[in-house]
Amino acid sequence: MSVMPKVGAVTIGQSPRADVVPELEAVLGPGFEFEERGALDGLTPQEIAAMAPEAGDYVLVTRLADGRSVMVSKRQVLPRLQGCLEDLDAAGVDLIVLLCTGEFPALSARRILLEPEPILHKVTAALAAGRRLGVLVPSAEQVPQSEVRWHTVAAAVRCVGASPYVDAEAAVARAACELAEWGAELVVMDCVGYTVAMKEAVRSRVRCPVVLARTLIARVVAELAG
Repeated sequence: MSVMPKVGAVTIGQSPRADVVPELEAVLGPGFEFEERGALDGLTPQEIAAMAPEAGDYVLVTRLADGRSVMVSKRQVLPRLQGCLEDLDAAGVDLIVLLCTGEFPALSARRILLEPEPILHKVTAALAAGRRLGVLVPSAEQVPQSEVRWHTVAAAVRCVGASPYVDAEAAVARAACELAEWGAELVVMDCVGYTVAMKEAVRSRVRCPVVLARTLIARVVAELAG
């Protein structure tokens, strides 16, 4: 790798992700350079609206450059995500980080591609055995698909929708109180949009260990590129 590792960061929304990358940099420390791409970069509002999920679609929630939150269909986003990876490969990055915890088995890159979903899933699986697992997801529409996935790692699972982008402080607080009342013994925040401050808000209410996707993936980047 180069003296200053160059990390490619790909969002399913629009770049730059000013809400995510600074917290990744805080974990990594000095000496890293980020180059960002977004699957929705350059699209008009009408083009983005046309990518909204339909019945039966895998639902993704992301952020636009102006801070607005949108829901898109994974099948619509996949080709544009793959294009972002190819662009970053050509730009000569050392490794690529996907800024989304959704499942994307079809993606490929010449560089190492860090996908938060399998990392988050496997780390949580190693911790969740015999525990009541609470899961925060960005939207109530994602709860059914998330419950299917997280029931593979714990018998007792409660998924709750809490947007990290819209009225986030109140949404996360409500979700944390629900998980505390349910008796969660471990919480995973299943979206790269959740912040360190949101993690602390959850932990103060649920009073159990909390796994945050963005800082977990940042530490894996540090291990590979540091």
